[in-house]
Amino acid sequence: MSGFEHFERDAIELEREILKRGILLGLDWADAAAMRRLAREALEGGPEHTNALLHDPDPQLKARGELFAFAVLMLRTMTESAETGLHTHGGPAWKAFGRALIEESGRGPLSG
Repeated sequence: MSGFEHFERDAIELEREILKRGILLGLDWADAAAMRRLAREALEGGPEHTNALLHDPDPQLKARGELFAFAVLMLRTMTESAETGLHTHGGPAWKAFGRALIEESGRGPLSG
């Protein structure tokens, strides 16, 4: 197992950063509709939108961009972990946002 422990450590660190951005943005991780709206923004905007947010001087918009970037890193960590046969997962904040990303990736316009 030596050499693969970094997946769990990375997931823990990413969860912490996702939580911090959630606090900055005043997110309620239990608000499924809010999570879906945020996920929709991340998915529809793509890397260009995230990059623009990351460079925005408004701290709220920059935090959104950071949240989206950390989500990409979490997905990458989980994918690489799975490719080595390990199951890595995030905490409650990631699970709420990740679930919304999965749901929104296959849906049409929001109804709520």
